[in-house]
Parts: sequence; C-alpha cells; structure tokens
Amino acid sequence: MLLRNARLGSRVVDVRVGRGVIIDIAEAGQDASQDDDDSIDLAGRWLGPGLWDNHVHFSQWALQASRLDVADAPSAAETARRIAAAMRPGAANPFVAVGFRDALWPDAPNLADLDAASPSPIVVVSGDLHSVWLNSAALEQFGHRGHPTGLLREEEAFRVTGLIDTVANDLLDGWADAAARAAATRGVVGIVDYEMGWNLDTWTRRQAAGTVSLRVEFGVYPEHLDRAISLGLRSGDRVSELLTMGNLKILIDGSLNTRTAYCYDEFPGTEGTQGSRGLLTVAPDHLVALLRIAAAAGIESSVHAIGDHANTVALDAFAEAGIGGRIEHAQLVSDSDLPRFGQLGVVASVQPDHAVDDRDVADRYWAGRTGRAFPLQSLLAAGATLLFGSDAPVSRLDPWVTIAAAVMRTRGGRAPWHPEQAVDVAHAIAASSRTTVSVGQPADLVITDIDPLTATPTELRLMPVAATLLAGQITHTSL
Repeated sequence: MLLRNARLGSRVVDVRVGRGVIIDIAEAGQDASQDDDDSIDLAGRWLGPGLWDNHVHFSQWALQASRLDVADAPSAAETARRIAAAMRPGAANPFVAVGFRDALWPDAPNLADLDAASPSPIVVVSGDLHSVWLNSAALEQFGHRGHPTGLLREEEAFRVTGLIDTVANDLLDGWADAAARAAATRGVVGIVDYEMGWNLDTWTRRQAAGTVSLRVEFGVYPEHLDRAISLGLRSGDRVSELLTMGNLKILIDGSLNTRTAYCYDEFPGTEGTQGSRGLLTVAPDHLVALLRIAAAAGIESSVHAIGDHANTVALDAFAEAGIGGRIEHAQLVSDSDLPRFGQLGVVASVQPDHAVDDRDVADRYWAGRTGRAFPLQSLLAAGATLLFGSDAPVSRLDPWVTIAAAVMRTRGGRAPWHPEQAVDVAHAIAASSRTTVSVGQPADLVITDIDPLTATPTELRLMPVAATLLAGQITHTSL
C-alpha cells in the first residue's frame, strides 16, 4: 500500500507499507507506482504512529454498554431514584449500575435508598472500581447479609465485581469485539489489559473468533503468577502476532474517590479512625518478594500506587529488589520521590483524564498537596518515562481524550487545574504510542483530518480520525 501526500511534520510525503512495516518514505510524487490500485491519497492529512491505551480493564469496558451509567448523579438519593426508574420486570439479576462517585455527595451510600429502589438485587459499581454499593437483596446474594451500609470496598468489592462480570463468553466476546472496533475508530492499535482474570485464554479465544483490530498486551495478577511462570511466559513474549505477555500487576493501595489511597496525611473527616490514611494492601516485604520472584522468571512488574505513601513504598521496593518496572497511576507523589522514577528506571503509567475528573475531589481530600497531584510535567522534568492510558471504564478508552487532558488539564470551559503540570502535544502523543513513522517500524498508523500539533483544545479532544492501520491493514477508515 502507498499512502500518498501524507503530512509528516513539515513535510508532505508518500509512505510505502508492506509485510506489516514501513518500507519507504519519500517526498510526495517520487514513487513511480503512485497510481497503483493500492495507493490512497491522504490529501495532506496528518500521519502519526498508532495509539496505545496502556491501562484498561477491557471486559469491564465492554460491559459498560449494557449497564446504567450514573456517573453524574449528585447524591445517593438521586442515584437510587435513577435506578428505580430504569428497572424493568424481568431485568438482569442483579441489576447493575456503574460510575457512582460519592466523595463529594451530601449523603452517603446507604441501604435505605437502594432498598427503596427495588426489592430485587442491585449492585452499583463505583467510577474508580474500588467500591460497590449493594441493596439488601444483593448483600444476601453475595454473602454479606447484615452489612450495615451496603458499601463494600477493595477486596470485598473486587470479589463482587468479579461475579457480576461473569457472563457467557459468546455474549461478552461480542461486546468486546464491538469495543475493539470502536477503539480503532479513535486511532487505537493496542491496549494493555489489566482485567482481573486469566487474560491469556480470554484473548486467545477472542482473536481466534476474529477480534483482530487491536494488539493486546495482557497482564497477570499475583494469584496467576505461578501459572504464568509454569507456562514459561515472559514479559514481551509474543503468543501470537497480536497477543503479547505483559507485566505482573500488584495493587498495594486503593483509590482517591474511595478514600483508600495510602497517604502520609489523613483524609479530612476521618481523623483518628482506622484507615484514615488509606490502606496499604500489600506489606512492603511481600511486595519485594513478589517483584523478585517475577523478575527471576523474566516477568516485569506494574505496581498500582495512588497515594504518596504508596508511591514511596513502591519505589522503595523496586530499589530493594534492584529492578525497574512500572508504577500505575502515581496520582500523588512526594517531591523527594519524583526524581527516583528516572533514577530507578521506573516508568510512570498514568491516566491524565483522571486529573480532570478528580480535581474537585483532590482539592477537598488532598488540600495543600495538589501541586504534586497528577504531576505529569514534574515527572517528565525529573527524567521519568511517561505512558498514558485511560483505566477504562474509569475514563473513556479514547487516547485523544487522554492527550487533551494531559495538554489542557481541563474540559468544558473550566480554568485549567494546575496548568504547570501540563505537557505539550508532542510528549502526550509519544506517551500514547510505541512506534514512530520511520522506515522499518511497524505500519501501525493513525491518519487524522487535523494536525494535532496545531489543534484547538476542542479539536484535540474530538480529533477526527480518518483511518487507522494495524500492521499495514486498515482497521478503520472514513476516507
């Protein structure tokens, strides 16, 4: 295939792709075969590397389309009212709603509101995935009868979401295929899937059934580490052309919205209570042991750390183990820890849109510390490597939304939040891609109608994607 008249930086070029890679790049009009049937005239459209989302929970993202979204509900009472209005006779059991964010609600999640909505089981999953809110019937169904509020956090919540996410493979795989195709329309060529399950079998099955519009790098959790080691899986190993073994994922704290992120300071309103500084869910010595076991087997590690104390624990563990790796989220980082990312070879895998979503929650619960919250520019200036993702379904699986959040630090007309922590478009694209547009590189490409380097904030967020190529094959086109 010949991509004619593509804008590459300040140049207009013809790009020849074949055998899944970029074969040649020449000034426009110099390729003698430009009139071949396999040529496409891009008419000066921007050509860039295909985009990656470096942190998703893909099955949960695919399931979103079948569930009630209550993300903008302003209270527990209003959330319950919307659920009651949406429920119909014969609805799925349990009825599942998603996206609640209670950190700024005037009332707290409670049994009375959800019980009034329906006597049938109801599960409401938080926007950050770290808590679930159940009514009495659901508490009974999932083994928590007698719980005083119906609000479960962390491990108890993960067990419930694991159960409600268990649907027939053919149904879920159909939704996943639709979600993969939708991602390709936004220029996505690859994802890192941190779904809490044995993702090797899931994606082997999906790709065999025809879901081939994305590269997938799958993570494993500690409960599956022995299995991965026994199979000889190493990070970076290709299982197939589109499926690669990723990292061990270790969660060591909670989240901001659930107020379980492990911090040095207490969360306002919880002073003197158990868990007032959040939760450290993996002891430091156990974390070091996991890192060493994985590293000895050739498996790199990604450590979930959101609070500033959790980030210190993670960096200390990488230092003690004598290895690099990734920290997922790095939402609140002590000034003294910023340079350690670069020094230790620890990548910051971050989700810029969370800063836009959580700015008001951070201003309340991390008051006086938000200058080092979601510190993209500080990490970059300190020598850290940034990788961008969405944490879908926490944020939308759309790299342009992610890029716009990193560059603008706002949306919807509000003033930018800590604009000193913004990064430029070029760095944001680099953090959202794994290849470059150069000879010998994989022909994983995105073509846009607008040059992102000169786009307005609105244009950047809503970037019109004209085509996406994966290994030289078109996975989306509006040309």
